[in-house]
Amino acid sequence: MQNLHIATIIIIALNVLTSLKGFNDFSFFEKYKFNIAGIRRGEQIRMFTSGFLHVDFTHLLFNMLTLYFFADVVIYNFGVSKFLIIYVLSLLVGNLLSLYLHKDEYHYSAVGASGAVMGVIYAAILLYPEGRLYLFYALPIKAWIFGLVYLLYSIYGMRKRLGNIGHDAHFGGAVAGYLLTIAFQPSILETDLWLVAVLAAPIIILLIMNKFKKI
Repeated sequence: MQNLHIATIIIIALNVLTSLKGFNDFSFFEKYKFNIAGIRRGEQIRMFTSGFLHVDFTHLLFNMLTLYFFADVVIYNFGVSKFLIIYVLSLLVGNLLSLYLHKDEYHYSAVGASGAVMGVIYAAILLYPEGRLYLFYALPIKAWIFGLVYLLYSIYGMRKRLGNIGHDAHFGGAVAGYLLTIAFQPSILETDLWLVAVLAAPIIILLIMNKFKKI
C-alpha cells in the first residue's frame, strides 16, 4: 500500500463521510446535489457540494480508488497547494460545463467527484505520458493514449447521452486539469509539445461541434 499524503486522505474522508450522509438522508442528498433548477434559483453551493456526493457505494469506491492511484503523483510534482487547486477547479469547471450544456433542462441532476478526479488524472498523464494505465484493471495502455481516447469517448457520450453518466463533467474536469498542468509546468510546451497538441484536439472538436450546435 502506498503512503498517502494527508491531503489525499482528507479528500477521500470528506467524500466518504458526505456520501454516507447522502445515502442515509434523502433531504440532505437533494439539497446538495447538482441540479439545474436549484442552481438557477441561486443555490450555487451545489456546484461544489455535489462533488462530494455519490449515487451509491460502487460509484464512491470507483472514484476514490482512482484518486488513490493518481493524487500523490500530482502532489509529488506540484505540491499540496497546486494539487488542491487542480482538484477544486476541475470539479467546478466540470460542473460549469454541465450547467452550460444543460442550462434549460431544469430537471437535470448529477453527483460525484468524477470531474475533480479526471482533472487529477489528466495532470498525471501530462506529467507521465508514457506511463501505463490499465483499462478495466487488466488491459495495459499508455497514459497519453488513454487520455486522448477518453476525451473523444466523452464527446461521443455527451452527444448520444450514453448511460447515467455525467460525460460533460468528466470532460470539463479533464480540460481543467490539462490547462492547469500546462500553467504550472509550462516547460511541457517545450519537452512534450506533441502531447499538448494531441490532447488539445478533442477540445477543439468539442468547440467546433458546439459552435455548429452538434452537441
